[in-house]
Amino acid sequence: MSRTNSTTRTPVQLAATVVGAVFLVVGIAGFIPGLTTEYDTLQFAGHHSEAMLFGLFNVSILHNIVHLLFGVAGLALARTTRGAYLFLVGGAVIYLVLWLYGLLIDHDSAANFVPLNNADNWLHLLLAVGMAGLGMALGRSSLPRRT
Repeated sequence: MSRTNSTTRTPVQLAATVVGAVFLVVGIAGFIPGLTTEYDTLQFAGHHSEAMLFGLFNVSILHNIVHLLFGVAGLALARTTRGAYLFLVGGAVIYLVLWLYGLLIDHDSAANFVPLNNADNWLHLLLAVGMAGLGMALGRSSLPRRT
């Protein structure tokens, strides 16, 4: 496995670092009243949480924790070229599944445990496309060829 030192980062590592950092910021922002409207309704999980990050994206404590963990994973995996590629492409698959899940469930049902709303759904599609694009465009040329 190829490992780069801390001063030489490949483009895919930089992209994974930025994406991971953004997820950390979003996870933290979900716990800040003002950035999160209806903060007093924030619940651990479930569709009854009416807290809205930036007044748009439905969040819960679980939702924020998932963003924080995803951000930590991104920063950790960005330490190697292969890890960065896997974070971006694997994350794209996860967000594509979340997009489909969000489209298929009833948002007022117990199945909406994260919780998700329409804005979350379409953001998940955008994240899937963006992360896949970054991973494929920047990562494939950086990975060592298998013989």
